[in-house]
Amino acid sequence: MTPNTQTSSGLSNSKPAPVDRVKQLAAILLSERGEASGAQVARELHQVLRALDADDRHSFQRYLATEFQPDKAALRTAAERYLADTTAEAAAALAQAADPPRQELLRLMNMAPGGTGTLIAMRRELTAHLHDEPELKLLDADLRHLFASWFNRGFLELRRIDWQSPAAVLEELIAYEAVHEIHGWHDLRRRLAPDRRCFAFFHPALPDDPLIFVEVALVEGLSEAVQPLLVQDSDDDAARKRAAQADTAIFYSISNCQDGLRGISFGNFLIKQVVEELKNELQHLTRFSTLSPVPGFRRWLTKRLASTSDPAAALLARIETGANTPKIDDSLKPLIMRFCAAYLTRHASTEEPTDPVARFHLGNGARLERINWLGNTAPRGIQESFGIMVNYRYDIETIERNHEAFVNDGTVMRSADVDALLPPSISRRRIQGSQKAKRQQERLLSNRTNSNFPSSQLKLSQ
Repeated sequence: MTPNTQTSSGLSNSKPAPVDRVKQLAAILLSERGEASGAQVARELHQVLRALDADDRHSFQRYLATEFQPDKAALRTAAERYLADTTAEAAAALAQAADPPRQELLRLMNMAPGGTGTLIAMRRELTAHLHDEPELKLLDADLRHLFASWFNRGFLELRRIDWQSPAAVLEELIAYEAVHEIHGWHDLRRRLAPDRRCFAFFHPALPDDPLIFVEVALVEGLSEAVQPLLVQDSDDDAARKRAAQADTAIFYSISNCQDGLRGISFGNFLIKQVVEELKNELQHLTRFSTLSPVPGFRRWLTKRLASTSDPAAALLARIETGANTPKIDDSLKPLIMRFCAAYLTRHASTEEPTDPVARFHLGNGARLERINWLGNTAPRGIQESFGIMVNYRYDIETIERNHEAFVNDGTVMRSADVDALLPPSISRRRIQGSQKAKRQQERLLSNRTNSNFPSSQLKLSQ
């Protein structure tokens, strides 16, 4: 028998099983010191990894999660040194000792062409197993940590997408639209018409794959319903006329495209930059607002009415029946609108978690502007929120203050129209419980010496 010989990458000529080979390549990659040889091993690793089936990829993910841990002896030594001498140098040494070799391995895997996309796909696959295999959370956390650096705002490119954009990018829009389904190419063309805008963030490592995109309608006044925005109108001349007369930009759909980047925030940067882009392009626009769903409302209201002695509990069955029909009885409007206003203005720091869409926009510095009855009569809209949709208004002059008020103490900035929906008893309780927030907001405003926004216009929600 001919003895095994070594390849340039350190592997023997005998062929191990593919999953064993990719594990072997990972260990070799971490031990390589030369940049060129490391890149070669990384390319070979990805070639083998792409050929694995789902079970073998999962086996490799477990291998990454359970191996490549920090050296226990080195970590203990660094920790003891820091406890004895709490200097910056000792802290840096401790942080270095605690950094798992797995993160360096992932960085090296990223060197290969297509490496970033492969790692994003790996994290997407991990999510299905995190609940049953908590050890995989270590790998998930490392990937998220690295992605937060690799996909920070400085690396992102904002592009407008129109009908002349590459077909591959347009296909991505159809595939990834998560709020209002795009029904084929004709529907997509309407959404890219002259009275529409679409912007997306891209990353150099994924040049043809949008990370997140937003769809915008140019209209007159605040839109209160989404169905008119989705009408398939093929008259481009009429669309140009509407764009010229528009005074408002409505952000009616925001979709994340990469499940493997879940938890990496892009939307807050996207909306603010798109506002600036639109202001520069269309100077006649004076208002920037969303038309947003309220995905957690029906679930919250159903739970509330079922578990309390609220007099409205008797209407629960009636509401549930109405929620599953194309239309809801208008006699329920005052009740549902009142509860929706209460749901959206709850104090985020002391009560149940805020609605995810509300948390996103309020955290970005938007103001809760208007709650719209039957704003979305599609089955999904009825099921999630009895058809209600919400306008969150973005005002460049107040975004920072609104953001700080919400993040610091949970204050939901809102309009007088929303205030009017709240019963006086609830408003009084909220005002009585908001003295601390009010004082903090007044101090914040007093420090804004360059601001012309009067404090009397601020609506404290709690």
